[in-house]
Amino acid sequence: MVSIKSDEEIRLMKEAGRMVAVVLNELKQFTQEGMATQELDEKARRLIKSFGGKPAFLGYRGYPYAICVSLNSEVVHGFPSERSIMEGDIVSLDLGVEYDGFLADAAVTFSIGKVDPENQRLIKITEEALYIGLAQAKEGNYIGQIGSSIEEHVIKAGFSVVREFVGHGIGKNLHEGPSIPNYSLPITTPLLKKGMTLAIEPMVAYGKGDIYITSNGWTAKTKDGSMAAHFEHTVLVTPRGGEVITSI
Repeated sequence: MVSIKSDEEIRLMKEAGRMVAVVLNELKQFTQEGMATQELDEKARRLIKSFGGKPAFLGYRGYPYAICVSLNSEVVHGFPSERSIMEGDIVSLDLGVEYDGFLADAAVTFSIGKVDPENQRLIKITEEALYIGLAQAKEGNYIGQIGSSIEEHVIKAGFSVVREFVGHGIGKNLHEGPSIPNYSLPITTPLLKKGMTLAIEPMVAYGKGDIYITSNGWTAKTKDGSMAAHFEHTVLVTPRGGEVITSI
């Protein structure tokens, strides 16, 4: 079901979105070579609690952490652990916050120290694809226009969209309708309406984009071992395009 949010619901989501943005920014600045990824999860929990929010991912469908920390060929849902972040790594952080019953969700990818220029280009193109997609999230457009614009940009750059994971509606629940693929669809409905709230999240691989799920039952990795990047914002559909509610 696709829901249209009231002004009060939007206000609460924007507050959750502000927390997401601040925490992600703090985590990005905190991340450094040699640290264990579980330190990021611990810091995220402390920050979210200090803001009066709740980690949206913790316990969701059994997920055991507050954030996802995915490295290099991991596309999404990487488990925080004792493993160390190394120079040249690509780090993707994904987190959600619940505030007074409403949620927001975002993700960012960045590199540590010296990184291969092509991997840096992968990060750049993925972030560009996110903003190209959210520009299509305006009243009167169709869901399919978001994915088409994302895929066109990614393919033109020589990379691949990961098709197994898609964006989604968000609000009272972390995942609501509609699904928002990051690729072209022959069917363009549903129509986007003012007041819809969407999590748009392109995931892009340097190689073919095929993935597999590791033994923990959550973490997705590229089959060919190629690098991957992930960017996400929660946006409000407006007549002018997607209004980002997960940025500072």
